[in-house]
Parts: sequence; structure tokens; C-alpha cells
Amino acid sequence: MRIKPTKFNRILFFLFSDIILSIFTIFLSYLLRFQFEISNQFYSYIFGAVIIVIPIKIFFLAIFKQYSITWRFYSLIDAKNLLKAHLLTYILFFIIVSYMNNNVTIPRSIPIIDFFLSFVMLGSLRFFKRILLENDFSKDKKVIFIGANTKTQNLIKRALNGELDYYPIAIYDEVDSESYISNVKVFNIDKLENIDVDTAIITKQLPPKELDNLVNKLTHLGIKDIKISTDFENKLKNISIEDLLARKPKDIDTTAIKEFIKDKIVLVTGAGGSIGSEIVRQCKKFDAKQIIMVDKCEYNLYQIANEVDGIKVLTSVNSPLFEETFKKYKPDIVIHAAAYKHVPLCEENRFSCMYNNVFGSIRVIDLAIKYKIKKLVNISTDKAVRPTNIMGATKRIVELYAKNVPSQNTEIVSVRFGNVLGSSGSVVPFFKKCIEENKDLPVTHPEITRYFMLIPEACSLVLQAASIAKGGELFILDMGEPVKIKDLAQKMIDLSGKDLQIKYVGLRPGEKLYEELLISENDLNTTYDSILIVNEEKIDFETFKNKLLKLKHDISVLKELVPEFKGKI
Repeated sequence: MRIKPTKFNRILFFLFSDIILSIFTIFLSYLLRFQFEISNQFYSYIFGAVIIVIPIKIFFLAIFKQYSITWRFYSLIDAKNLLKAHLLTYILFFIIVSYMNNNVTIPRSIPIIDFFLSFVMLGSLRFFKRILLENDFSKDKKVIFIGANTKTQNLIKRALNGELDYYPIAIYDEVDSESYISNVKVFNIDKLENIDVDTAIITKQLPPKELDNLVNKLTHLGIKDIKISTDFENKLKNISIEDLLARKPKDIDTTAIKEFIKDKIVLVTGAGGSIGSEIVRQCKKFDAKQIIMVDKCEYNLYQIANEVDGIKVLTSVNSPLFEETFKKYKPDIVIHAAAYKHVPLCEENRFSCMYNNVFGSIRVIDLAIKYKIKKLVNISTDKAVRPTNIMGATKRIVELYAKNVPSQNTEIVSVRFGNVLGSSGSVVPFFKKCIEENKDLPVTHPEITRYFMLIPEACSLVLQAASIAKGGELFILDMGEPVKIKDLAQKMIDLSGKDLQIKYVGLRPGEKLYEELLISENDLNTTYDSILIVNEEKIDFETFKNKLLKLKHDISVLKELVPEFKGKI
């Protein structure tokens, strides 16, 4: 079994080797001194020499860093330090021998002979180890690094020590002149051209657009294995579509979020879903006093409960038992993330979608008002803008209800955003599954686009928007530029290195080519660039409420409640 190469193992190997070689050179020194005929009386002196020399030698070898060197780069400078360690060792040994000569017979020539033998043998061991490691490079993948920084230096050292199966070829960055990091040459990124390597490791932080351009360049050069060094313990992970599409808001205010969440009792509906579960994680991160996790899916609730300690409530928001949760735990904040969200399924089950999304949400809002909850946050979607499907229409109704209901002392706000990368049932996990199964990627239309944001960032902005809300606002998160789904699919194929195709399958019922985030252009700025407020007038709530009563029995009332709805009933 091969022992894993680590710093400790390397030190142990050379320490043990140096001790064995030093014993051997002392014994050989005596053999040479006495022409290979050592009388029995001198064997005790050999043992005495071993006891004196080896601790001194190990000490000076450690002082001159002989046990912390990268052996692939053992150089003449390191050999000079080895010589210095030996000089000091044998000077001190000679002094000790001279002092002890009255009592112990150690020929004065022994330190001199042993000095040369030890230096040659210990030095040969180190250079021989370097030669072996250099020859072993043929088994490793050739790698280039993008970024001249501490991360790169640490990764190179790990590779050269045998901890990573890579052979560093070059480093590329925005540098004015060529330099070296751990004996690996640093070139200007503009000189990156055809190069025979297996892997590229990106160690510098780049905005998604720049990262996307770099990955395009690397793939066009034939480099398929592209990795990123993460901040956490310098671990390596494959470049993913999330890295390329992620929009990194620069104005996430963790202080404001913590002040909003800290020491509060927070109830989260849909706590086992993609958004709800991340909201729960962030509530824990920002020191919520207690988290009440509500979900009607047993498995989802079980999953998030394994991560976060909190109160687990297995119920639907429409269940009579749900009100007991408000009575019992008296939450300070309610975050409503429960909803049916998959457009095709909602189109096939329109009444179920309407009943769950509309009347379930209304019940959450009404209970929050009844039990004087300080703040309720309703999670909405870009599909609520000029909806063409049942799901979007139901979410728009809830937005209108949340804004116009007489809320007394409860601050009720809605936060609208687009798709989040990696949420359950969304396009990215679906495409990943297709790639794993070597299937072509189905895209509904060549011009279809969507907004995207990472789940943790979207959830942080939701909490941040809620922290500045006064009640009645409809917040919109800045989702950046929309992405063509065909481009997303092609990028995922390129990153996989597989020979797959895109096939167009046609728009599904209720599906839009383009999602929108705003109903009008009269949106209002907040103190954060990533968060806007929709500027829309209030409606007659009593009339709206009366129409909602009819909706329970007649789904066609959707068009009266949401006049801009363009879908089929």
C-alpha cells in the first residue's frame, strides 16, 4: 500500500534515512581509518560517536531547513546549506572529541573522514530523491494556473510534494514582466495560446462575465478539465455553470440582515424547498432565536431538519393545524415560501395550483395579521408579471392581496425575483441529469431567455429587502441580464466535454419566451442598488376580496383579478 505523501511523512522519511546513513558513515569512517580491521575496543567508541554526532547533525540539518524543502526543487543553494550544517556539526564534534580525548580514544581523523562521507551520502540521497520525483512527473497531469497569488503557490507546493497529481507547467496573470513562483514561470495572460496541458486551475476571483470569457478561451485551446480553487482550504472543484452565470451582488448587507434576524422567532413555510431551506440556513447563520420550519413534504422537512435545529411542523398552510403553530410559538417574522411553482404541472392541475398558491397564501397573511406578527415576507416570482400561466397569475393575486389587505400593525411585503440556479426541478439540474445520461439537451425555443441568480444570494437579498421594509412594498431583486437557455445548454455541454447536441422541442403550455421583472418602468430605488420597489397604486380591496370569494368556485375569475393575464383558463 502506498503511503500518502504529506509533509509529516516526508520529514519522517528523511529523518529516518539521515539517522541510518549517519550510523553507516561513522562505522565506515572507522573501517577506512583502520584499514577495515577494527579491534573490539573501538566498537564502544563507535557507539559513543553515534550518540554524539547524530543529535548534533539532526539539529543543524533542521536549522538549515533540510526537512522543509520541496524535493523536486532541491537546488545548489540547499546543498550549500547542507554543507554548512555538516561544517557546524563536525566542528562541534571535533571540539567535543578533543575535550574527551583524555578519557575516550576517538581518532581525530574520524570526524574529518565522516564529514566527507556524510555530506556526500546525505546530499546524494536528496538529489536522488529529486531525480526520482522528476521522472515521476510523467504520471501526472500537466497543469497551468490562472492567477499569480498565494493560492497558486500553495497548490504548486502540494503538487511538487506529491499531494496533488499535477505537474505545474506555467502561471498566467496580468503581469508586466515574467517572474517565478516556486520555480514555475509567470507569463502575461495575453501570451496564453496553444499549449499542451491537460488541466487549467483558476485561482483568482473573476466576475462571472470575465470568468465566462476565460473559460471560452481555455476550451477553444482544447483544455477541457477546468477547475477553480475555492476559498475554503484551497480545495479544487470543477468549473460549473453556476460559476459562470452567478451574479454576485456587491451590496449584500450582512449587518442589516443580522439585525433583522438576530434573537427573533422566525417561521418559514415551504421550509424544505429550495428557497425555504436556504432561508432557514441563513436564519440560523444570523442567530435567529428559534426557527419554526413548516412543510407538508415529510422528506423535505426531514432533510432540512438534519442540517438545522428547529421546530419541525409537518402540515399544509391550509390545514387547521397550521393556526396552532401561530398560537403556540408566536413568531416575530413569517417568511412565506410555500407554493406550487412548476409551470407545466400547474397548467395540468389548475384548480389545485390556484387553491394552494392563492388561498394558502391568503391564509398565511390573515393569520399573521390575526396574531399580530411584526413582519411577513411573501416570496413572489417574475412569472407574476403579465402572466401567461396559472402559476404566475396566482402569484400576482397574492402580491395584490399582500399590498392591499388592511394589515393593522403587521408589516407585509413581497419580494419578486427570477429563477435561481440549481433549485429543484429547474433547468440546470435537468440539463445536468441529461448530460450524465448522455442525452441531448431539450430546449423549448432558440430565443427563450431567463433571469438567474444563486440561491444563497437571492435569499440574502430577500432578507435584506425585508429588513428595510415598512409594509406594503413589492420589492424586486436586480437579476442582471437575462440568459438565453440555448447558450446555457451549449455551455454546459462544453464544460462536460461530451459530444451532445441541443434539440428544440417547442414551448410548453403557459411558457413565455421572455420573463419580466417589472410591470412598469416607474420603479423606485432603495438604499441598495440590487433592490428596487415597484411603484404601483393601491386597488379597492373590498371589490378585490369579493372577486376572490367567487374564485373558489369559478377559476375564470382569474382574468378579473389579474386583467393582464394572457393565459388560458
